[in-house]
Amino acid sequence: MKLYNYELSGECYKVRFFLSVLGLSVESISVDEYPGLEVQTPAFLAINPAGTLPVLEVEGQVIAEPQAILTYLALAHDPTSTWYPAGDPMRAAQCAQWLDFGGKLDASAGVARRALGMFMPLDAGSARLEGRRLMRILDEHLWFAERQGRDWLVPGPAPTIADLACFPAVALAEEGEIALADYPAARRWLDRVKRIPGFIPMSGVFPTSPAAPQEN
Repeated sequence: MKLYNYELSGECYKVRFFLSVLGLSVESISVDEYPGLEVQTPAFLAINPAGTLPVLEVEGQVIAEPQAILTYLALAHDPTSTWYPAGDPMRAAQCAQWLDFGGKLDASAGVARRALGMFMPLDAGSARLEGRRLMRILDEHLWFAERQGRDWLVPGPAPTIADLACFPAVALAEEGEIALADYPAARRWLDRVKRIPGFIPMSGVFPTSPAAPQEN
């Protein structure tokens, strides 16, 4: 497998994170998304005409978009169906719903981060407003889940790819001037995700201390 990857991209990071969780190795091909704009070159557009990252190449076939890549990896490399509960129609639908929500976070909180933290020419203001709205939805969902004794976005005893899909945009939200202090349940969830075996850091996303207490 080949992963076309940009180190500072939250979308690419969620795929790297899941590859680490699964214990899979890939050939990582660095693409200078910004400021090099290599995603707009004819060579890259021949791989992914949409001009977006990440891209996973598997035996000559190309999978673009991070949520699609997470789904493929879960179905192809997790025989327990823990990460994508394909055998449970309701939980699978809920997982798909949160995968889509992760894409919306990338397009809002993630865009605000790219504009303000990485100086990309994007509309930070509207992206930040939408990011805050979505973060409230996420935080309320997690708060009610905690009241029911649940730790993850999709009901069940273990995390799913839905958690990984939403994690980077939330973890990096403050780089887009979205204060995590406003979302206490989301902060507790971030801590739980960081404790998943196979967690890897990236710039702006740091490990949690093993002794760090949970917030009340």
